[in-house]
Amino acid sequence: MGERHILAAGGGWYEPERRLLDELVFGLTGKERPRVCYVPTAGGDSEAYTLSFYASLGGRAETSHLFLFQREVEDLRAFLLSQDAIYVGGGNTANALAVWRVHGVDAILREAWEAGVVLVGSSAGMICWFDCGVTDSFGPLAALHDGLGFLAGSACPHYDGEPERRPTYEGLIADGSPPGLAADDGAALHFNGTELEEVVSWLPGARGYRVGPDGEIPLDARPLD
Repeated sequence: MGERHILAAGGGWYEPERRLLDELVFGLTGKERPRVCYVPTAGGDSEAYTLSFYASLGGRAETSHLFLFQREVEDLRAFLLSQDAIYVGGGNTANALAVWRVHGVDAILREAWEAGVVLVGSSAGMICWFDCGVTDSFGPLAALHDGLGFLAGSACPHYDGEPERRPTYEGLIADGSPPGLAADDGAALHFNGTELEEVVSWLPGARGYRVGPDGEIPLDARPLD
């Protein structure tokens, strides 16, 4: 098992400045023109999200996508393991997890991560890697208990971008949910293996936080430039 990287972003996924995050991802792959796959399951295989992904990365990587609602790829394992990086989009986290499990993508993603494929995601694509998190998958913000569990503890995206995220997350932890990590829009948590290596940002002032029963500890971010 070599290096295993996850970049879990709080939001701000389609900001033009997010190209700086892409450059970090490309560097982690070790490839000048990496093979990058977009997985928009949480967004219901949104064509708009997928076209935006191609427009953002077009010309800089060998891009592809994986639709599961209208499945086009026969051998999912071979397809995903052939990538250098896998990007997971935002949307409904609970739905994405359910669909992945039906198709066996949850196990393939773990295998890909352990094989050194860089995993990247924002919003739902942040929460999914953890044991649990705060989601609007069910309407009002609530706990999600059955994440993929690659990373221990809980996660909360959009920490500064949605006014109810912070108090809801703090309330869930006070009521017994596992402590964990939060990220502002425009910030990403970079894990090497299962350890948080650093927080990076592509929007001014964005940062991460450790959140527990006693409150939050801000984590300064390294600006990407």
